[in-house]
Amino acid sequence: MSAAVEPLTRPARLAPGARVAVVAPSGPVPEDRLAAGLDVLRGWDLDPVAAPHARDTHPRFDYLAGTDEDRARDLQSAWCDPSVAAVLCARGGYGAARMVDLLDWDAMRAAGPKVFLGFSDITTLHEAFANRLGLVTLHGPMVTAADFLKNARAQEHLRATLFEPESVREIASAGRPLVGGRARGVTLGGCLSLLAADVGAAGSRTGARGGLLFLEDIGEEAYRIDRCLTQLTRAGWLDGVAGVALGSWAECEPYERLRPLLAERLGGLGVPVVEEFGFGHCDGALTVPFGIPGHLDADAGTLRLDIPALA
Repeated sequence: MSAAVEPLTRPARLAPGARVAVVAPSGPVPEDRLAAGLDVLRGWDLDPVAAPHARDTHPRFDYLAGTDEDRARDLQSAWCDPSVAAVLCARGGYGAARMVDLLDWDAMRAAGPKVFLGFSDITTLHEAFANRLGLVTLHGPMVTAADFLKNARAQEHLRATLFEPESVREIASAGRPLVGGRARGVTLGGCLSLLAADVGAAGSRTGARGGLLFLEDIGEEAYRIDRCLTQLTRAGWLDGVAGVALGSWAECEPYERLRPLLAERLGGLGVPVVEEFGFGHCDGALTVPFGIPGHLDADAGTLRLDIPALA
């Protein structure tokens, strides 16, 4: 039996003037979008700095932002820099799984807690930060994402989470119940295909027992979503999960085709499941902290955090 998901250590909230590092652990970053994202951060009275290799592209594999070693070095250096209060990911794509085991987790643990933000491919790092460092992380819009750059709702929810986390203790969505009810647990999750790919990897989580599991994905056909959910089920990873929140399924098959699949694969868990919760690859995406205890109300479409996301 897997151990229950436990609450994690919260990093400190950001204050005006805080220095934040922007890193690219996955795909290459368009220069114009990076410049625009840094401008948004400056507008929040932060002091952003792009990591040395944030603008790189791998010499052979153009879907990677620089070599695995350079991407890992950027993340570790930023994390271990005592002047940096937060490490923000520039974008997802693919590549985090290639560099995660190159990080010196002992050195990063010794550096202490700080804010970490990202989603999509960054799911691999959310899991690593939870399992290896025991830290709360933020699943939210990244620095070069359209939401971060142009969507007022997404910007404000993220900004409030970073600076005034007590103001967003209740995360209210337009979600509706796929399976009604209420559940209490500790938040975790991210991109479904990345969670499935992480099963069995060194240092990975053995299950979501006692957790409020947040799932979303992008660009997957129904049979591949089925395969990922089936993999998590067969691995026992979903045993004892307390509740499930489903986010966006952007560029997947039409939701009316996915909904019966999600109901069939998740309805048998016997726990509340809320759909269309409004996080992930969607306009106005909500920022969801992982590692915080709370209450999920599938009927009301709300997550009530027991404590603010950041200390």
